[in-house]
Amino acid sequence: MHAKEKANMRRPPQSLAILVILLLSAIGVIASHHSVSKADEMSSAPMSAVTIIDDSFKPATLTIQSGATVTWTNKDDDPHTITSERPLFDSQGLAQEDTYSFVFRKPGTYKYYCKVHPFMKAVVIVTEAHS
Repeated sequence: MHAKEKANMRRPPQSLAILVILLLSAIGVIASHHSVSKADEMSSAPMSAVTIIDDSFKPATLTIQSGATVTWTNKDDDPHTITSERPLFDSQGLAQEDTYSFVFRKPGTYKYYCKVHPFMKAVVIVTEAHS
């Protein structure tokens, strides 16, 4: 085999190298766009937290503005659900340290409970968002 043929075998074709560069560039653009979008979304949407501990929701009454996200975190050893009285949301069973989030878009009073422990009850009060 000639030296020129050996050199060509060691180098990938130029078109392949260009394709790899283009793909990596596209991935970088998509990743940066995605992270900016997520960051914007997270910073513009108010968030509130409810902790499930000692077989209760804490706080038991939470007041938020419409458009806010509530995240529940189960800190108990037992599984729990976050189930609205009206069929609006239902987390199914959450094990210890599991979370569930819901965005409350409309003003109103949202009562919820745990299906596993029906005595566990709480409420989210959603007010009109202020501009």
